Amino acid sequence: MSQPQDDTPAPTPQTTPKLRSLRHRAPLLWILIPFMAGLAAAKTAPHALPAGWLLGGALVLALASIALAPRHWSGLVALVLCVLLSGAASYEINRSRLASYDALPPREARLTLRVTHTFAQGVRGARGKSDAPRISGLARVTDAAPHLRELVGQRVYYSLALPVETGGGEKENTPPPIIRSAEITATGVLYSLPRRVAADSFDGYLASSGMNFKFSRGRLLGVEKPPDATAAFYERMRQRFSKILSAGLEHRPQQAGVLRAMVLGQKQDIEEQQHALFLGSGTMHLFAISGLHIAVIATGIQFLLLFLRLPVWPRVIAGTLALYVYVQITGASPSATRAFTMVALLQASLLLRLPANATATLAFAALATLLVAPMQLFSASFQMSYSIVAALLLFGLPLGETWLARWVPFRDTPQVARNWFQKKTVVAHRAIVSALGISIAASLVSAICSTIYFKLFTPGALLANLVLIPAASLVILSGFISLFFGLIGITPLSVLFNHASALLLFTMEKSLELFLEIPVVAMPAHFSPQWTGYCALALLLASLLCGYSQKWTRRLGGFWMPVVIVAAALLFFAHRG
Repeated sequence: MSQPQDDTPAPTPQTTPKLRSLRHRAPLLWILIPFMAGLAAAKTAPHALPAGWLLGGALVLALASIALAPRHWSGLVALVLCVLLSGAASYEINRSRLASYDALPPREARLTLRVTHTFAQGVRGARGKSDAPRISGLARVTDAAPHLRELVGQRVYYSLALPVETGGGEKENTPPPIIRSAEITATGVLYSLPRRVAADSFDGYLASSGMNFKFSRGRLLGVEKPPDATAAFYERMRQRFSKILSAGLEHRPQQAGVLRAMVLGQKQDIEEQQHALFLGSGTMHLFAISGLHIAVIATGIQFLLLFLRLPVWPRVIAGTLALYVYVQITGASPSATRAFTMVALLQASLLLRLPANATATLAFAALATLLVAPMQLFSASFQMSYSIVAALLLFGLPLGETWLARWVPFRDTPQVARNWFQKKTVVAHRAIVSALGISIAASLVSAICSTIYFKLFTPGALLANLVLIPAASLVILSGFISLFFGLIGITPLSVLFNHASALLLFTMEKSLELFLEIPVVAMPAHFSPQWTGYCALALLLASLLCGYSQKWTRRLGGFWMPVVIVAAALLFFAHRG
């Protein structure tokens, strides 16, 4: 973000500073917003909508928009309605529910599944006792018994017991680790997920992920097909990265787990007490691989390639490929995919000498994601990731630039005449004001989203993030350096940077413990009814778009409108406890 020159005259109350961050346009929003509205309308409909009729209506409206576009504004209306119906049809096609199973009781079934996502394997029982090892995750049915052939292609959540040790100490039919793209055969009980479930429940998470069935209380029979070479490579690299980040921290397992969680997104390595600590302070997003992680890792990769003196084109291509591999190793979450897409497009625009437009890039990334995986719209990761970045671009950057334009320290002193203290003060002022604008924007979204998904209102998150985001950036950068030295075999340097990361993480944890002793930092809260929270989030995003399009003029409330919306939503619809 470029800053205004120091000698720029202060704007009068009647003028609005011309901000670079307000010059961006995103025409794809005319497609993205109605497409999302169509997906949401189909999800909230009480009954399934006929996909064929929706596609037919979309085709008619598409032809009408082509005929009317050159002549009348109604062509734009026809285009928006066409995309709206296409979004609703996309939901019905991708959800592909078998409504007949809703009236049937749970039944035992033997299925062949292709794994698409894995959760933590091997669970601990109550009070630390080991239960039978289990695996769980998401999968798609590839084969079933003849009377269950209609299940082929359906997406299910599975929870299965692994073969246990026999009396002789040998394992019976011990399978290899189950990872993405592997095909397994299992027997268990099949449950149908209803069309409408509570959004804050685990069943709601599964439904929002496109799952129609739960396949549990079963056991793994065998592996039909091993994972493909690409998925196996990513899994081997993930395990190797985990080992590198744990080097030298064998006696500090808590810090090693937090380090792996922050650098690789392995949140299952965080202990319950640490999870509650970061969640209560509103800083749990630091462990979701997102823009912060991708930006730090991308910067580290580019500096490394610059050190190797690679030309521009090979450097950009190699850096993009390395960043893509990192995203896949960490699980390719929606936030990581979004950040990678934006970084790749921005790098390509700079390489081709095209004007960079972060707002249009964000709209393209969201649309591309929803066209490939429409059900992502209803995941907490997608909503929080894209909403926060949209708030940063539409609200945070303009707010910071406005404050910088309205007050610059030592404005009357020419830059060449400033002493060392004055120059450092100006630099610190710019950094603090820019960070404050970004933190306020992120806090507006997180105040709504954390109340919806975590039932926790964290007013202290603004202050905590101002301190912890720079600290987390240092941890991620230190982790990247540790991975580099570990991959080239210089283990002592890898251990050194792991210890530096662990020390910083320990300091962060102790600081948060003291911070959370303040009573108003975090409090339990929830929206009742829950749909009011989603409406508040949609209204907040609409106000951000409206304010940005109108350059945040005072006649529309300026920068206060999103703040008023969030405050009203929390005051009238959020309840304590």
